[in-house]
Amino acid sequence: MKDASLEARVAHVRRLLRNTPLVDGHNDLPWAMREAAKDPLDVVAYDLRRKTAGMTDIARLRKGMVGGQFWSVYIPGEVRDSGYARIQLEQIDIAKRTIARYPDVFVPAFTAADVRKAYAQGKIGSLLGMEGGHAIENSLGALRSYYELGARYMTLTHNVTLDWADAANDVPRNKGLTAFGKEVVREMNRLGMLVDLAHTSPAVMSQALSVTEAPVIWSHAAARGVTDVPRNVPDSILARLPKNGGVVMMTFVPGFVSQTVANYGAQVTAVRDSIAKRYPQDNDAQFKAVAAWRETHPTPIATINDVADHLDHIKQIAGAAHVGIGGDFDGITETVQGLEDVSTYPTLFAELLKRGWTDTELKGLAGENVLRALKGAESVSALLRKARPASTKTIQQLDGRR
Repeated sequence: MKDASLEARVAHVRRLLRNTPLVDGHNDLPWAMREAAKDPLDVVAYDLRRKTAGMTDIARLRKGMVGGQFWSVYIPGEVRDSGYARIQLEQIDIAKRTIARYPDVFVPAFTAADVRKAYAQGKIGSLLGMEGGHAIENSLGALRSYYELGARYMTLTHNVTLDWADAANDVPRNKGLTAFGKEVVREMNRLGMLVDLAHTSPAVMSQALSVTEAPVIWSHAAARGVTDVPRNVPDSILARLPKNGGVVMMTFVPGFVSQTVANYGAQVTAVRDSIAKRYPQDNDAQFKAVAAWRETHPTPIATINDVADHLDHIKQIAGAAHVGIGGDFDGITETVQGLEDVSTYPTLFAELLKRGWTDTELKGLAGENVLRALKGAESVSALLRKARPASTKTIQQLDGRR
């Protein structure tokens, strides 16, 4: 359909998505709800049956033809003093009560089969994904408890380097994964919890691929060969995915998908640092100086074409069987032009049709690839649970940490 009109291509995509589920790997709605509410645990005030102030509601999910969703139960890595476990449990509670509040739309999902069953019923299979291994507080027992509460992936790090794993956007301290970090990966394999390598350093990515016995995912990431920022996946890692069976779920963060936007962000940071030195302890002067600079340096725009370029690149290096979608909606403050909310997925697929992607490749991108990876993790778990008991190893035993 390279030469078909946009309207014809979107219509084709909609027919395609009526026969295969579109499964998004990362939506931060639970945290957006927490921040929007006067009571952090109030899921009633944030009514998904109406158009929300954010990027997600039921009408837009339906328009975007979402058939399955990993809801991120993210907690910041910087909230250690507030108690990781309490906030993590609250976020799981928010997500679960939100899913239960709309039983005609959402169905709790724990397996790939659950997602397919929900999709067959015209509902959105809803899985939970933990964003950041800081939540387990160096405890494999806590990891198992979160799995029992429904978490089906865990991003090994968020933006903060842990005692056992290095983050992409923080100072590396562990040369990748420590011995305990590798044990976390092995225990996730035994449980059937997908290892999510978004936010991790390349060393963590490489070592996790060497340790894991199950497919891995990047729940929201892009290609470093297109946009050279630390959060993206290097080509050397992409080339290893066919052997592993893993999936990079393409994100829509402007600074990750456009080198021009990324360069602008780095320039803004440099300007702010320079201005802060010129006007130390004068916040008003700093604000006015940055605003004046921005007036003469408008923010560049990332487009659907930028996102499609990443998908083409990942397809070229790793193969069409190793791409997915992980928009990061409601976890971002700026959006790609044409991909402003959860209603817009079909437009991206229409662009890929224009570029020659086949229906089989688009079905894989939509959800078949990540469901295959999840099913693979479930199959590995079934074997490992018979072969070995739950690990009781500690970070003190393996890494000598106090």
